[in-house]
Amino acid sequence: MTKKESDKTKFPGQAQIKAIRDGLTNVTRIAARYRGADALVTELSQHLLALQDLLANLEQELATQALEQDELAALYGVSQIVGSSLDLTEVLNEVMDQIIHLTGAERASLMLLDPKTGELEFRAARNMDRETIASSSFEISRSIVNEVASTGESVVTTNAQMDPRFKAQESVIGYNLRSILCAPLRYRGQVTGVIYADNRILTSLFSDRDRDLLSAFASQAAIAIENARLFESVSSAKALMDNVFASITSGVITTDIEDQITLFNRAAERVLRKPASRVIGSCFAQAIPPLEDQLRPMVEQVKKHRMPVVEYESEISLPDREHVILRASLSPLKDSEDEPQGVAIVLDDLTEQRRLESRYQIFQRFFPPAVIERLPNDPNELKLGGQRQEITSLFADIRGFTNFGHQHSPETLVEVLNQYLDVGAKAVLSEDGTLDKILGDCVVALFNAPLRQEDHVLRAVRAALKVQEGVAKLRARMHRYFWLDYGVGINVGDAVVGYIGTHKQMNYTAIGSSVNLASRLESIAAPGQILLSDYAYRRVKGHVEARELPPVELKGFADPIAVYELVSLK
Repeated sequence: MTKKESDKTKFPGQAQIKAIRDGLTNVTRIAARYRGADALVTELSQHLLALQDLLANLEQELATQALEQDELAALYGVSQIVGSSLDLTEVLNEVMDQIIHLTGAERASLMLLDPKTGELEFRAARNMDRETIASSSFEISRSIVNEVASTGESVVTTNAQMDPRFKAQESVIGYNLRSILCAPLRYRGQVTGVIYADNRILTSLFSDRDRDLLSAFASQAAIAIENARLFESVSSAKALMDNVFASITSGVITTDIEDQITLFNRAAERVLRKPASRVIGSCFAQAIPPLEDQLRPMVEQVKKHRMPVVEYESEISLPDREHVILRASLSPLKDSEDEPQGVAIVLDDLTEQRRLESRYQIFQRFFPPAVIERLPNDPNELKLGGQRQEITSLFADIRGFTNFGHQHSPETLVEVLNQYLDVGAKAVLSEDGTLDKILGDCVVALFNAPLRQEDHVLRAVRAALKVQEGVAKLRARMHRYFWLDYGVGINVGDAVVGYIGTHKQMNYTAIGSSVNLASRLESIAAPGQILLSDYAYRRVKGHVEARELPPVELKGFADPIAVYELVSLK
């Protein structure tokens, strides 16, 4: 006898009814002995028989009520699951056990529709002993399951082997399926899955009543399952958000409408040297006093206007850290109805960044910007060596500076020198030249290295003329005692360009005879004079006015060198 059949014979008052029935049977048996002897006895027998019929009807009605009570108890159990558990696995297993108890099935399974693919996914299966069955060993009629999922109509068959709807299906025949009950799970009018129950031995186990009951049960179960799935997705989303906040390099602090801290991520712990366990739930002003004076006006502004305040930078002192530079961005926290719920504060520790920027600015004063931009991020990639390429070299030396140094104090000497060197450096940089080095009172510049420049010779010529213009402007605001001038030499040719020096200290520079020639031309240039080699002049003669000078003999060169004096641009 199955659990379902056993349950149908057990109900409250069964023992009492049986005792009454046995008593009536005995009375009827006694009365039968005197039947026909007395009319009263005959009438009594008839009443006793009628009473037996009433008791039989009562017994049947009580059995039906007991079954309905059992079914209602099962439905009530599911409704309890809806409100008592949000663990999806627990809900699914409990639903399976209730189905088997309710229908007397041998086993039951539940499949849910994947919202992305629309395919049914096996989620849980149990047998009558409340044991979980693996999906690989649970053999079901897929055609019945798919039909219920697509039509949304429940299916019941008392003997699938003989049912004309299913007897030809391979799964029904191959798995020897007999009594089958299948109902859809519905949530907000949409089929979300299927409940399947069967028995591979007994026929005529399920009825239309069981089908209707399972449909009602499925409606309650669908709510419990969807609540559990929603909670699971929310929990996953929360875990993801927690991981995101933990991974953010900026400190994130959120407060509620009463300024109580509700979130304090790892970066905030690192920046402010405070563990989250000590500040969450505390008032902002009490938990982080150093930020209270700085951020309070912004917090109130965000609350009042419900508008974000961004990029506020300030310097504060913390117990373990002095002179911490923080950038704060504040935004209002709002609910779905745009009502304020608090404030979100994002903190970035700029202390190290500002320190590096300060060093970089100092670094820029020693090295050309173009060279700095070409430096690799990894110091190990910076290697000694160079390559041969065409460049234009410019040497600009301050004339008469040695005698000038004998006439003035060192302080005056340095002050005046720096003003003249500033003129030379700015003139080179304005034409995107590379400021190679400053040798005492001489500015050395390269063009076409490291950045390629098609008009590098013309750029050098323009830079030399800007040196003359800058000196003229500088003299205009100086006493004539401090008047000095540049002599400039320019040449173009191949040179080896790259990092030269040692592994501990290296410079980006150029070496070669073309560079030496520019240096020699600068050495013979008069104050205010710009000398071009023949090679340089030929490259820019269409753009400049120049005067040819007699060839000159220069140290290190066997033959006289043709020289041109630059006058102006055309």
